[in-house]
Formats: sequence, C-alpha cells, structure tokens
Amino acid sequence: MHEGKSPLGGIIKSLGLVFGDIGTSPIYTLTVIFLLTKPTADNVTGVLSLIVWTLIVLVTIEYAWLAMSLGKKGEGGTIVLRELLVPLLKSGRQVAVISMLSFIGISLLVGDGVITPAISILSAVEGLLLIPGLEQTSQGILIAIAGIIAVMLFSIQRKGTEKVAGAFGPIMVVWFLVLTVSGVNSLLETPSVVMAVNPWLGIRFLLDNGIAGFFVLSEVILCATGGEALYADMGHLGRRPILRAWYFVFFALALNYLGQGAFLIRNPETKNVLFEMIFSQAAPLYVPFLFLSIAATVIASQAMISGMFSIFYQGITTHVMPLFKVDYTSRELRSQIYIGFVNWFLLVSVLFIMFEFRESSRLAAAYGLAVTGTMTLTGIMMTMIFHKRGHNWKAAVSLLVTVIDIAYLLSNMYKIPHGGYWSIIIAMIPLGIILIYTRGQKRLYRSLKPLPLTDFLAGFAELCPPSNRIRGTALFFARDPQWIPPYVVQTMFHNGIVYSENIIVSIIRRDDPFGVTGFFKETFVPGLSSFEIQFGYMEVIDVEEILNEAGIDEKAIFYGLEDISTRNVVWKLFSIFKRLTPSYVQFYKLPPHKLHGVITRVEM
Repeated sequence: MHEGKSPLGGIIKSLGLVFGDIGTSPIYTLTVIFLLTKPTADNVTGVLSLIVWTLIVLVTIEYAWLAMSLGKKGEGGTIVLRELLVPLLKSGRQVAVISMLSFIGISLLVGDGVITPAISILSAVEGLLLIPGLEQTSQGILIAIAGIIAVMLFSIQRKGTEKVAGAFGPIMVVWFLVLTVSGVNSLLETPSVVMAVNPWLGIRFLLDNGIAGFFVLSEVILCATGGEALYADMGHLGRRPILRAWYFVFFALALNYLGQGAFLIRNPETKNVLFEMIFSQAAPLYVPFLFLSIAATVIASQAMISGMFSIFYQGITTHVMPLFKVDYTSRELRSQIYIGFVNWFLLVSVLFIMFEFRESSRLAAAYGLAVTGTMTLTGIMMTMIFHKRGHNWKAAVSLLVTVIDIAYLLSNMYKIPHGGYWSIIIAMIPLGIILIYTRGQKRLYRSLKPLPLTDFLAGFAELCPPSNRIRGTALFFARDPQWIPPYVVQTMFHNGIVYSENIIVSIIRRDDPFGVTGFFKETFVPGLSSFEIQFGYMEVIDVEEILNEAGIDEKAIFYGLEDISTRNVVWKLFSIFKRLTPSYVQFYKLPPHKLHGVITRVEM
C-alpha cells in the first residue's frame, strides 16, 4: 500500500480504480426512481434530498470516515473487519457468529458485483436510442452490444490490466468534469433545486408518501452503489488519495443529481434523465458523451472485477476459500492477479443477468439488496470493533448509521420477488463454497490424525539412520511442525525416502495485514529442522524466493494429497473442490520438476 509521491497522481489513480461504480450511478438512478413516483417539483426535491444525504451518511460517514479509520496499515474490506474483530472476542460462539457474518458479507459483494457490470454497461448502451435514426433499435440488439462489451472486458483480464489502468484515471476525470458542468448548467436554469440539500425535504417526502416513499428508498440506494469500494480498495491506494478524490467525486455527483432534478422539473415527461439532459444541452456532443459513458461503465466494471480478484485472494490466504489457481499478470506488481474461476464465473453470471432482465430499469429491481446487506453487516462489525476498543463516540455514530442501513435493507426486501432473488442465488454460490470448504478442512484435518512430534522423532531416530539417507535437501510442508502429517510418515518411514537434510516448512498467516518473514525455527535432531514463513493476510508472497533467500537449495519437495472416501453429499462436494483446485505447493508456484505428491486415503 502506497500513498504515492504526488497527491494529484494519487487522486487521478483513485478516480480510475475506486469510483467507477458510484461515478456511473447518475446514468440510471433518477430514471429508475421516477418510474415509481411522479416527477412533481415536491417529489423531485424530496428525492434529491434523500440522494444527497444518502451520499453523506452511507458513503462519507460510514465508509470515508468510520470504516477507513480502521486497519493497521490502511488495508480494507469485509475480511479485514473480521480479522480486526476476532481477536477482540472472548467466546468461540461470538467468533463463529462474526465469521458467518463476514462470509455472508463476502458473498453479498459477489452477488452485487455481478449486477454492477450488467446494469452499468446496459444502461449506457441504451443511450443509443436517443441518436437520430437509432430510436427504433430493438432491445435484443442493445443486449447483444452490451454482451459483446462484457465478453471483451472479461477476455482481456488474463493479459493483465495495469497498462490499460493507466488510462482509467484521466478518462474518469473527464467523466466527472462533464457531470459537474452539465449539472451546473441545468441548475442555473432552476436554481431553487439547491434547497434539496435541506434534509427536512427528504424526511417530508417519506412522511407524505408513507409506505410508497419507504419503497422509493430501495431505488435511492442506487446512488451509493460502489461506496464500499472506498474501504475495500484502501489497501491498494492508501487512505489519503481516496479521501481527497471522494471530495471531488461527491460534489460532482451532488451537482449532477441536482442538475438532473432541475431538468426533470422542467421536463416531467423525460424517460432517460441524464442522456436527455445532455442531448438538450449539447446535441452535437451527444455521441462523444455516449462513448464516454460506455468507457466509464467499462472502467466501473473493471474496478469490480479487480476487486473480486482481491476478495477471493484474501479468502484464499485466510483459509476460507479453496486454493483457486492464481496467475500473476505483472512482473513488477505481485498485487496484479488473475483468478480464472472467478473471471469466468462472473462473465457467465453477468451475461445471464443481462439476458434475464433485458432492460436496465428492470435490472434495478434486483440491484440494491446485496449492497444494503453488505453495508448493514459492515455497520454491525464496525460498531462492535469501536465498542470493544473503547471508542464510544464512534461506536454511537456507527450504530446510528447501521440503523439507517437496516432501514434501506428493509426497503429493498420488496425487490426479492421482483428479481432480487437472483442476487441472493448468486451470493449463495460463494457462501456455499466457503461453508463447505471451511468445515471440510476442519473435518479432513481431524480425519488425517497427524502424528505428535515426539512420537515422530522417536521413529525418525530408529528408522532413518544417517547411513541410509539420500544426499541433498528435501522439503516437507506441514500446518504445524508439532503435528506431523501422515504423508511425511509414509514417505520417510514406509517408503524409506530420507534426505541428509529434511526441512519441515510451515506457512503461517499472521493477524496483521502486511509483512513477510522466513526463518529457521528449530533444529529437532541433526538432519531434521523446521522453517517458518510468516506473512500478512493482505500479502501476495513468493515462497520460492523466500526459501532461496534463506539459502535453501532443495532437491525434492514432498506434499500431501488426500484421496477422500465418503458417502456424505457435502463431503463429496468438498472432495470435488480439492480435486479441481491446485494443491498448496502448486498454488505457491513451487518448481514443478521438484514436486512429489504423496497420496493418503481418508475416510470422511
């Protein structure tokens, strides 16, 4: 995590990597809201007030102030909240509850992440309908265009995006400047809309409209989608550049929403607010603006994809997800990663969502449920952390924000039968993988019955005399060198494969986010020692490099493989995960010509 030498450079990079999602929300937010309610002057100012204060409370206060104050070295995300909170808890039951909440939060982010590219790209492509001569373009063609853009976007992920990312920031600077200028231009024609910054107008709208007004909240939240990226991406860019960029983004968004509201008051028959406002202001520039909006939605989608890779990698390193194959797409930046399973799962899900809902306005019926669920879980965990740390003032504010999050979540519940169930179904897939994998790993470890070190040392002294050893160094991997896995016993005692130097390597994830160390921990007897690698849960480590730096020149690397025998359906799924994902030595990219897998049959 680097804050960057140039403040301006950090801000521009933040605009490209963090604010794409929330920055493209003006394309569809007001359009969708006024499908539910009439665009009278009172309704428009009331909704605008709700939008402005949603950005203030749920993005500025919850994420920019509260969430971003957490973390030891600037890291962020749902898994980070879990890592911060678990050491503060006293009972195993509390740890289990918080772990489950974090698992649900991760899964909801995936459900939300699938809808982000679908609604963003599709809503931008629908702007083609305002171009003279293209008014009659069928929805099927628009979906096909959006689908092709999505396929192209996901297809380039394997090649790495750091070179393309260099252009993201400047494009988003132009995007936010255009939003600002167009908003101010419209606002000058109806300056009374500025009164919408008064929170009472939003409260009055809710009181006057009753239950209908409450359900409007479920669409108002669309203005804050992507707000969680401020915290989740903090580990990549640092806190300060993101906060500085947010001040600019907030005013650009607020001015544009106010300008759209002013345009809507003047033109209550408007169907696609942002695009029609731009078309009325500068028709000759409309096509360039349309291409700019499509570029902005692609950037928003790219930020989501990169975020998903980071979330899954954190899940892998914190042992809550299987060891999916990870490719490093940059020789300079180990943080630039590509996870094929995640990439293609997201693409298939995005295309399915596009074809299932067909229109961006219908997609909005599914959007928001996962976002508000994630915000609520973040609020609960933050409140507990502040309370446990004795930061009572922040805990009180966080609790108030969480109550507001819950109100938004409840308003979104009506979306479940109208398509919201799809975000839940998609979220259930990673949640199911996490639960099966974490419980399966615990059950597998118990079933393997590792040998206590003292018993192993007795057998090593008796069965492995120096005269029978192979010249060179061999590595064996174990979770804890005090408990020797069965494959080590099988290799040395049963198969008689013992080298002159045998090193038991343990890879330990620390509770702090950053830092990597490798050191010889203990020499048990001549020819048998332990080497420990410790790393922060946000680190992307190179195990081979760490071993080389310690002067270890191994001839062979042994690792365990489990042949799981079971009649239990859940454990059968777990065994499929194990077969389809790399072993840990393959995951850490150890030299394949030195690897020797030893199979142990396990009954589960």
